[in-house]
Amino acid sequence: MTVSIWQTSTEQPLYETDVVIIGAGLVGCAAAYYLRQAGRYCLLLEARDVGLGASSRNAGFMLSGLDLHYHQAEARYGEAAAREIWELSWLTHAFWRQVGTAQGVEIRQEGSWLLAEDAQEAAELEQAARRMEACGFTCEFKAGDVLSRGFAAALHQPGDGALHPYALVQALYRSSGAALMANSEVYALESQGSSVMVLSRLARVRARYVLICVNGYAAGLDPYFASKIIPTRAQCLATGPLAQRALEGIGYADYGYYYFRDLPDGGFLLGGGRKHHKAQEGNTTDDRTSAEVQSALENYLKQHFADVAAQASIVRRWAGIMGFTADGLPLVGALPERPNIGFAIGLNGHGLSLGQRWRSALLNTCSMEWRLAFSMPGAWIKIGRGAVALPPTWP
Repeated sequence: MTVSIWQTSTEQPLYETDVVIIGAGLVGCAAAYYLRQAGRYCLLLEARDVGLGASSRNAGFMLSGLDLHYHQAEARYGEAAAREIWELSWLTHAFWRQVGTAQGVEIRQEGSWLLAEDAQEAAELEQAARRMEACGFTCEFKAGDVLSRGFAAALHQPGDGALHPYALVQALYRSSGAALMANSEVYALESQGSSVMVLSRLARVRARYVLICVNGYAAGLDPYFASKIIPTRAQCLATGPLAQRALEGIGYADYGYYYFRDLPDGGFLLGGGRKHHKAQEGNTTDDRTSAEVQSALENYLKQHFADVAAQASIVRRWAGIMGFTADGLPLVGALPERPNIGFAIGLNGHGLSLGQRWRSALLNTCSMEWRLAFSMPGAWIKIGRGAVALPPTWP
């Protein structure tokens, strides 16, 4: 975001708080939740409103691990790191179930199907299954078209599941007790001694700590992220209700370039389609759908779910912006020259797998600044010089 000289004003309200979290999506609301558990209060600054970015534009998959198959993750990151990542994803799923169930969020643990489009991918799935089994993980490789959908093989992971992502973010926000300033996009972070002045559309906020949780939009806040986070568009479509379910569990095919599930209202969701349109879908923050990708999704629907395409019309199309990193791992830490500005971004399209476990990485890799941020006694958010308690929603 850029602002003109006419849009800035020292007459904006000035607030003070210990911690400002930029971005009220899945990660930002999880951060607010943890800060509340540590007895601290924080302010969420959000360009739109709670959960209206990628956090509620995804498919709602609780899928184990990364966008790599397990043996590929071992080869790239090492056996110990791959195991840790998969185990962290299960801990993340458990946390979503804990918070979501307490607030009535529908969560289905029906398992996932990693599906092969051809013999080569089938061999990859079998290799992944063998390595996972050797590590003691529960999964089952099934050769052939076990779903009768035109796939070459499947890897079933019974512990995975699906949920309503927007409802989950709302539940996290309610559980956090954080103050929220919605429709207040942040356009600058100015270091002022030991504090940071956060300049936003509606107000100025002076904070001791700032945590950036805007994923694919991070480059707009600091040039440090320009070469580290690649904003990438993901697209989906959904059909109207079907006479019967098309799939038990969630589907993840063609190395993750296509994914699908049944919806609570009886409809069917299909996402992906960017495999042959990477130049168009990469390095963009434009969240409009494109005819090319939507056409690819429709063709895929007709290829593997002809019955769905025949009996239900497409009722919605949408897109969201993911944040990708060069190494495929989340980017968590603090700015090198400004250690009181932290970040938890770059979830590579797998926010529901790892979006809650950034906290341990932040505390383990950063300076004492962030250990203090999550452990010091809570402080009231201040307006001017007088300490006041703010309501959950900013007036």
